[in-house]
Amino acid sequence: MTSRRIWITAGITAVGVSGVLVFQGMSGGLGFPGSSDASGDGKRSAPPRTDVRAAELRTQDDGRGAALPRRDTDRFSMLGVTWSDPKARVSGKVEARTRAVGSGTWSRWLVLDGDSGQGESAAERGGTEPAWVGPSDGVEVRVTSGGNTSARLPAGLSLAMIDTGSGSDGGDGGKDLAMAPAAFAADDPVTPAPGEPSDAPVPSDGPSTAPTDGTDPSVPPAPSESPSDAPSTPPPSSEPPGTTQPSTPPASSPAPTPTASIPTAPPSTAPRPPITSRAGWGADESISPEEPGYLPDGRIKAVVVHHTAESNTYTCAQAPAVVRGVYTYHVKELGWKDIGYNFLVDKCGTVYEGRKGGVDRPVMGAHAYGFNSETTGISVLGTYTDAAPSQAAMVSVARIAAWKLGQYGVNPAGTATLTAGDSGRNYFGKTWAKGAQMSFPAIHGHRDGYNTQCPGDAFYGKLATIRSWAAGPATAPAVTSVTGAGLVGSTYYTKAAVTVNWSTTTPSELITKNELLVDGKVAASVSGATTSGKVTLAVGTHKVSVRAVHQSGKTATSAAATVVAETTAPAFTTKPALALRAGVVNTTAVPLTLSWKAADSAALKEVRLTAPVAKTYGPTTTSAAHTAKSGAATTWSMTAYDQAGNTAAASVAGTPMIVQESSATKTGSWTTKSSTNYLGGKSYTSSAKNASLSWTFTGRSVAWVVSRASTSGQAYVYLDGTKVATVDLKSSTTKYRDAIFTKTWASSAKHTIKIVVVGTSGRPALTTDGIVYLK
Repeated sequence: MTSRRIWITAGITAVGVSGVLVFQGMSGGLGFPGSSDASGDGKRSAPPRTDVRAAELRTQDDGRGAALPRRDTDRFSMLGVTWSDPKARVSGKVEARTRAVGSGTWSRWLVLDGDSGQGESAAERGGTEPAWVGPSDGVEVRVTSGGNTSARLPAGLSLAMIDTGSGSDGGDGGKDLAMAPAAFAADDPVTPAPGEPSDAPVPSDGPSTAPTDGTDPSVPPAPSESPSDAPSTPPPSSEPPGTTQPSTPPASSPAPTPTASIPTAPPSTAPRPPITSRAGWGADESISPEEPGYLPDGRIKAVVVHHTAESNTYTCAQAPAVVRGVYTYHVKELGWKDIGYNFLVDKCGTVYEGRKGGVDRPVMGAHAYGFNSETTGISVLGTYTDAAPSQAAMVSVARIAAWKLGQYGVNPAGTATLTAGDSGRNYFGKTWAKGAQMSFPAIHGHRDGYNTQCPGDAFYGKLATIRSWAAGPATAPAVTSVTGAGLVGSTYYTKAAVTVNWSTTTPSELITKNELLVDGKVAASVSGATTSGKVTLAVGTHKVSVRAVHQSGKTATSAAATVVAETTAPAFTTKPALALRAGVVNTTAVPLTLSWKAADSAALKEVRLTAPVAKTYGPTTTSAAHTAKSGAATTWSMTAYDQAGNTAAASVAGTPMIVQESSATKTGSWTTKSSTNYLGGKSYTSSAKNASLSWTFTGRSVAWVVSRASTSGQAYVYLDGTKVATVDLKSSTTKYRDAIFTKTWASSAKHTIKIVVVGTSGRPALTTDGIVYLK
């Protein structure tokens, strides 16, 4: 393998004097096969410039620590720590902090994943995972070997800083900082590296004083990747990657034409999601000229899920730059022939083509040491130890996994038996020998097959969800409501047309379509992102449900809702009627009772009064108190509604008439009293026993109107010559114009009401305003 890694130690100038790191830039050549036409003039544009800079770490504490004191640097956005022996590991802690461009704020200490996974058998160096830190112009690094005092750090520790060359991520196009002293006193306090002050100088050149052993005593060094993790015959070069058209989702690079050593691209049982090509994210193909490799037997048996173990603070616009940074780090710093992952996914769910060779072919990645030859690798940009990835990212992982496994008939929810390409140990302490047959979930985390935290605790806990999403079926939908229908208990009622609404916990991207079923038959079909559907029902009782069709073709159906379609209108079994009621009488407000009864063959919903005022009453209400103006004919209009929306109308008209006391036929002694509290300003009063007043009217309801006080007496009430009541007018509070006695008949007729003074002992007086009758 031709070495691609070029150390820039000669470009580190006088760091012990000035405190400033000044680097020569490294970038790929301008040739960019398959790059997109960014200018729009038909010419291919060069990929974004990517600079890589390196600074050796100074060892200390007898090789158990190393540091790069805080320094100003040229602008960069990604960093990682590498070492000479690709088989060595750092058992302790690797930490870095950076200073943000513009604000000058120093970040918290970022812990770097101590092992990039030994993904490439011909790797030139070992290293941490790269970490995206955003546009930065200052850096500090500290490395410790852990609690084991006999542990030693690997030799040749070096900090790699990558400027991905994007304006959005702070690339500076190769501009260098002036060599001015670092203003350390203005910075916030920091913890110095173990055994060294934060302002200690760093050697500019020369070999490291760290031991050359560099291995973690607690973990045996892994041997070179077995032949099973490498293609048996080098395949020819791939075709140039394709471009992404603005009018269509980003496409992956076209795969090479199948040959004897390049496997074909089998169809999948799952649809292919949109994939941003290498050209789309700006891959500089000149730094990775080697031909792609393919799985020896041409079959993917499992998907290994990773995180890139870096900051989650990148924006989605910066994600392509993050991918370029990972690519550059893998190739230029670790000496891999290409980016290690087959696919990368950002937190907005965009999928990026990783290792070249054709996204639809079984490309050999460098992501799962010992198991590369039978798997494909998907890595989500970010670190997910404490926080799980976004749903958008998880959905994309599920879609990619389902598509790739679907090409080879692998159930995403099943297991896969893989042959270990070398001896190993995983994160849970399980060990195995080379050639062992190992059972893994078809979608599993990197930690299942290698001693790493990847893909982080929070992400690892979500893998069961990803398997379920990828394999299907969807979670059964739930009907949440039926618009255009009334609900009684668990039954809906409609005249015919309804809109059924539902919900599901399965992301819509994984649902091909939703089908609306009526009595088990498809009545409507909508997209997977749509959660409502319209249907017109025939008269009768129906079972309505929703069936979600997963991208795998598996289905899940909701519980059925009962919907009754009926067109029979409700009825007023008792027509609306008016009656006078007790209460205070005014010329503008005579107390009335409006009564009715309505029913429906299916389910009555409500009764609405539409005139002279608007009121709505429940299905069991049959009367209501109102008032009407005296002497004015009023029509009371009502409409009954059933739950299906059918209606029936009815009305009643009436005119309240006030008859003054002066119009009565008198017997006995009566005295006129004047007050604004009386109807018409006057009233009759009498204490004479058997004194009487009588009125004759034609109507169907009558009310006697009086004044009341604590000294008021009693009266006999006669209707049409028959005594019907003895009414006591005594009241603890004074009242005027009080309708104290009412009577209503079934129909209008001529009637006479007569009141007679009882002459009650101690309170014989009786005062009356007159009567009100309903014409």
